[in-house]
Amino acid sequence: MNIPSTTRAEQNDWNRRDVLQALVQASVATVACGLPRTLPAETKGRAKRVVCIWLDGAMSQLESWDPKPGTEFGGPFQAIPTSVPGLAISELMPRMAQQMHRFSIIRSMHTQYEDHSRGVIPIQQGDPKNRGVTYPLLGSAIVKLLGKENSDLPPYIHIKPGSGGFMFQDAGFLGPKYGALALGDGKAPPNLVVPQDEFKSRVERRRQMRDRLNSRFEQQRLTDSSAAYNQTYRVAEQMARHAELFDPTRLRPDDVTRYGGSQFGRHLLQARQLIEAGVTFVKVTMFHWDTHGDNFNCHLDGVSHVDQALAALVDDLVVRGLYEETLVLILSEFGRTPKINARVGRDHWPECWSLGMGGGGVQLGGVIGKTNDLGTFNAHEEYDIGHVYHTVFRALGIDPLLEEYDNGGQPLPIANEKCGPITQLLA
Repeated sequence: MNIPSTTRAEQNDWNRRDVLQALVQASVATVACGLPRTLPAETKGRAKRVVCIWLDGAMSQLESWDPKPGTEFGGPFQAIPTSVPGLAISELMPRMAQQMHRFSIIRSMHTQYEDHSRGVIPIQQGDPKNRGVTYPLLGSAIVKLLGKENSDLPPYIHIKPGSGGFMFQDAGFLGPKYGALALGDGKAPPNLVVPQDEFKSRVERRRQMRDRLNSRFEQQRLTDSSAAYNQTYRVAEQMARHAELFDPTRLRPDDVTRYGGSQFGRHLLQARQLIEAGVTFVKVTMFHWDTHGDNFNCHLDGVSHVDQALAALVDDLVVRGLYEETLVLILSEFGRTPKINARVGRDHWPECWSLGMGGGGVQLGGVIGKTNDLGTFNAHEEYDIGHVYHTVFRALGIDPLLEEYDNGGQPLPIANEKCGPITQLLA
């Protein structure tokens, strides 16, 4: 059953019990996560939209953000200096090395899942406490809580290799309205544009007839499936009005070259165009990171694609005046093992790994956390994905201590209440 959901901000109805509950939650969160007991009175989030880069399968932190050259587990690649004094990253990322004054790294992630089947979805949900409901993925959550901009484009778009379509499952209990439009291989669904020989009046009559039939159907059969079906049509109508944004053949060749010419580069270039046009959340997925064998050759190729495209994205957003309003997040479901296996590969390692974050609402040029000299474990403070979600929400001006979901009368926290924001990462 598709149950409508509202946030605390939408209800705008505080009472003494609510205030006390929020204060208790704040105290529990800071103690449980080992964070300072005092949080800023107000965190002014500047970000209005998000680009989320999902490296499915898990990029190695040792070949990217946290190299350990010359050590037992360091591998063949060296570290290079960056635009931030004293900070070095892998030599496979020379372009991002020059952008690190505009970016930040969390080097001490420690998450709970060591296999893809259990890790991919919980990480993208913020690993909330199990309450018998399916939580929304980050894109759906942000569109719900932040609202869409003054744009008639779909607010949540997922650019990915392979097949596309409308991914209503991303929204969980929020309902299909907050699902993702997936562009398979960056392409819009076929037959998006109405043939020119079709009369507009005929198309409009068909639409009106379909709406009437759907309305009659829903009166007796209100289900998630019918709601998703109707939302698919609404999204298609939105897309048809901006068909040029969903046609990868219209990308400028010089831009494609700047982004590296790879499939991932083209997809990230499309993401920039969609953000510029007013889409609230764009997720870009890149596969083939599960390097149990031939890890170093795979990363030599893959990290280079990420480096060029990500650096170009940061440059473009800065030049267009969009960087302070756009949060850029790059992550995986976990990291790779320091130990190199018999197949010259690295296995799954949630014990310590890295992710990157930049743009609006974030302190730039920083490194949060530290691993030990071999990169085997975190040296001191550790952060779970719940901390990251609190931080992302805060950067967007959303306070997880003051807002909650209302799932048909069931109040649900928007982020794991055992965690809190990484305050030193917030602007």
